Amino acid sequence: MSQIELLAPAGDLQRAKVAFLYGADAVYVGGKRFSLRARASNFEIGDLKEAADFAHSMGKKLFVTVNMIAHEEDLDGLESYLKELNEIHVDAIIVASLAIAQLAQQMNLSYEVHLSTQLSITNSKAMEFYKSLGIDRVVLARELDLQTITDISSNTILPTEVFIHGGMCVNYSGRCTLSNDMTLRDANRGGCAQSCRWAYELTENDQVISKQEDPFTMGSKDLQTLDLIENLIQSKVVSLKIEGRMKSAYYIAVIVKAYRLWIDALLNKTADQSLRDQLIKELNQAENRSTFDGFLNALPNRNGQVYVNQEEAVVQNFIGTVLKVKDDEVLVEMRNNVKLGELCEVFGPSKLNESFILTSLYDEKGNLIQTANKPMAKLIMKIPCVVHVGDFIRRKGNL
Repeated sequence: MSQIELLAPAGDLQRAKVAFLYGADAVYVGGKRFSLRARASNFEIGDLKEAADFAHSMGKKLFVTVNMIAHEEDLDGLESYLKELNEIHVDAIIVASLAIAQLAQQMNLSYEVHLSTQLSITNSKAMEFYKSLGIDRVVLARELDLQTITDISSNTILPTEVFIHGGMCVNYSGRCTLSNDMTLRDANRGGCAQSCRWAYELTENDQVISKQEDPFTMGSKDLQTLDLIENLIQSKVVSLKIEGRMKSAYYIAVIVKAYRLWIDALLNKTADQSLRDQLIKELNQAENRSTFDGFLNALPNRNGQVYVNQEEAVVQNFIGTVLKVKDDEVLVEMRNNVKLGELCEVFGPSKLNESFILTSLYDEKGNLIQTANKPMAKLIMKIPCVVHVGDFIRRKGNL
């Protein structure tokens, strides 16, 4: 099998660095303007430059989303922004507007132009058309099955990219108007309120027929495709894309590392059932919603949708992030509760997970803590294994 790109999301500079360190070949991010996911932290130009420099120092790539469906009042400053991205040497922009794609090409900029999944590219004829326009890569529609992806990608008309993990929009190719109608927040201009995940009442003849504890929703389950990665590699797709620019650094680390290990094992012919089972458990450490394989194997039935119960269970195994290490004393910025005597583990980009019993927990003044229950508090743990700044500490999961 040939090499393939693992493409990860990031909502800010710290998360971009985490994605690179945990195994992403490329990372896609958004600037403060012209990008969907406006509620993500997103990047100032200085941060974009630092992310691009960091990527290139590792032989990796940085892509920037310019994928807003722009209205007339959104266009001011677009040309200067595209120039700024060129000056800081980003590797590609991802666009949902052919007008923006054409503008970037007319400006003779050095980066590639990739077309967003929002353009609903579902066939080879569309690929040929976009190639004639000088497009460099297309992100295929999420509504395609494996056979169609293979048929399109094997024609090698243009490099193709597909989503392999993360949230799925309830509307076709992410073109939703629910948020606009219900909250006046335009999902296609960066303001999605995720209205499909709200709890609704079902009524019949103006009478509520749904139970309060069993509300109606219309959101999709999240995408998870570990078992189909080998098929996607064989299909001649060039890039495997993880969704989640709103996700935490911990989530990105867990998901990227799991897919990195599996892709490498497939390419090196060392993949086996034991590793697969281990990585499924890893993915579950970061999930809080049910998952399925999207459209890849078949048109989803009711098992792909969250029709009645949201089936969300917040995963609270993540304890905190290592800020400083001195001998066996580790300063940790806390996230979730933990108490003395619990089995924990260290999780890092370049090491196997190592377990330990939490036997020592102090605040920075030296006061003994029995139970840590204040998010963002900085506490000192004694950890009897090698730990690095930036590693994550989590409760040993039973998943």
